[in-house]
Amino acid sequence: MQALVEDFLMHLRLERGMAEHTQRTYAALLGAFVNWAEKEGLGDWRQVKLPDLMRYLEHERSRPLHTEPKDSPRRLAPESVYLAIAALRAFYRWAEQEKHLPANITESLSLPRRWQRLPKALSDAEIERLLKAPAEPASPRALCDHAILELAYACGLRRAELCALRLEQLHLEAGFINVIGKGNKERVVPVGEMAIAALQNYLHRGRPELVTPKSPGQVFLTQRGTAFSPITLWWRIRQCVRRAGIQRRITPHMLRHSFATHLLEHGADLRVIQELLGHAHIATTEVYTHVAASKLREIHRRFHPRA
Repeated sequence: MQALVEDFLMHLRLERGMAEHTQRTYAALLGAFVNWAEKEGLGDWRQVKLPDLMRYLEHERSRPLHTEPKDSPRRLAPESVYLAIAALRAFYRWAEQEKHLPANITESLSLPRRWQRLPKALSDAEIERLLKAPAEPASPRALCDHAILELAYACGLRRAELCALRLEQLHLEAGFINVIGKGNKERVVPVGEMAIAALQNYLHRGRPELVTPKSPGQVFLTQRGTAFSPITLWWRIRQCVRRAGIQRRITPHMLRHSFATHLLEHGADLRVIQELLGHAHIATTEVYTHVAASKLREIHRRFHPRA
């Protein structure tokens, strides 16, 4: 069973060009099912029937979380069950198309309704505090952190895109960068003057101090001269948030949300925001219209005499 999963993951990697994070998620979800199936005496995918999938999903809904004590009442979130079903459906769809399995038994599995969480954006005041230029003389690390924050907010990049950004993708004199997003899709994103200044400052004064003979071509380097991992980048941004005196929990993705929300609030067209974010479907971008509407309601409530 695991061998067929490996073939599917190779299909995702080589033919679909899926992001590494998505590949790891699918590998973990399908691996969990294979482990459960083997314990249930199912050693071949052809033995698995729809009732078996239903039993597995019920098992997932009711089992205690691995990170919680055994007597904890907390259970798997609906979002996690949604992902498990999505992974199984994608696998079976591929297996049927490739004639590995005679039928796609997951067609009868319905995805649970997902609660739509509105993206959280930073306020203008929080952005100003977070993007404040480092005091001189600034260390290479401080220049790198500042350039990361400026670029993340100026271009709405994903965390993985920030980590993977290479020097040849920068076209600062022309005022834009090339971004390789999900599914290896390339897009062109303009860069504002303040982000360009922060990047040039880092490239001239900071990055040369971080480079080692084994350093890769990524723009942003750690103090060891290596490319950032997503976890390291998150940790560095959290440290910047703490130094800026911002109390609430802020993630790298919130800078991307702030980029989109602030563009919409200042009149940008939704289709343009979709293109800048690299969303494949406009429905993904439309969540920001709910954010803008909620802000309008709040302004109306605060300032209208009969609100």
